[in-house]
Amino acid sequence: MKRSFKQLLPSAFALFVTLNSFAQTSKYKCLVQMNNYSGEAAYVVISLINPHGAYDKTLYVLGSDKQWYNTLKEWHKYQTKTRAKLSAITGASIAGGDRSVNVIELEDAKINKGYKLRFESAVEEQKYHVTDVEIPLTTEALTERATGGGYVRFVKLSKVQ
Repeated sequence: MKRSFKQLLPSAFALFVTLNSFAQTSKYKCLVQMNNYSGEAAYVVISLINPHGAYDKTLYVLGSDKQWYNTLKEWHKYQTKTRAKLSAITGASIAGGDRSVNVIELEDAKINKGYKLRFESAVEEQKYHVTDVEIPLTTEALTERATGGGYVRFVKLSKVQ
């Protein structure tokens, strides 16, 4: 019995190391600078989008009042199906001209594999932007400033060391 355990130990260790390498993540500071606009504070959702264009994971939600989540129409459809717990990745909504810095966590294995970061935004009684900002999840794009097309002026990511 001892001999078979000794033979399995290296294989078990190799499997552990392999599985652990797939779960490696990196943290990024995410600066969201809003355009100047009048009206209520915006709700912004940061989502990971898979190579097929579907939602993979919610990374952060700027806006904590659940009654307004339905204004983020496409994400809300996804969220009501998955029912993921959001309390650990939720912060305050963000007003026109303001900025917010939050930390998001990305799986290293998904970088340079066709994934994207989507910033979806909505303001009460104003236009909804399903892709206010979309950033390809590539090594190069993660270092560049991305310009928004709605309430978000720009997004800048920087890796946390």
